[in-house]
Amino acid sequence: MLAALVVDWRTAALDARWRALAEYAERLTLAPHAIGELDLAPLRAVGLSDAAIHDAIQVIAYFNYINRVADGVHVELEPNMPPREP
Repeated sequence: MLAALVVDWRTAALDARWRALAEYAERLTLAPHAIGELDLAPLRAVGLSDAAIHDAIQVIAYFNYINRVADGVHVELEPNMPPREP
């Protein structure tokens, strides 16, 4: 499953909770300005509390931040990561 996550999370055998989190993480990463109350409904539908959603947002935001910092200073990728696009 880890290999599928690295290539494309949509191909991984995720349960409903993890799939909802992955979908939300992708949307928050790619279109944070478009996030609204309706985006939280799938997370609540799989049993996440507001506190758990808040925690998820914090983790997603942190990874987005640290990846942008690493990209900005051209940190070398880990050996098992796909190469950077030029």
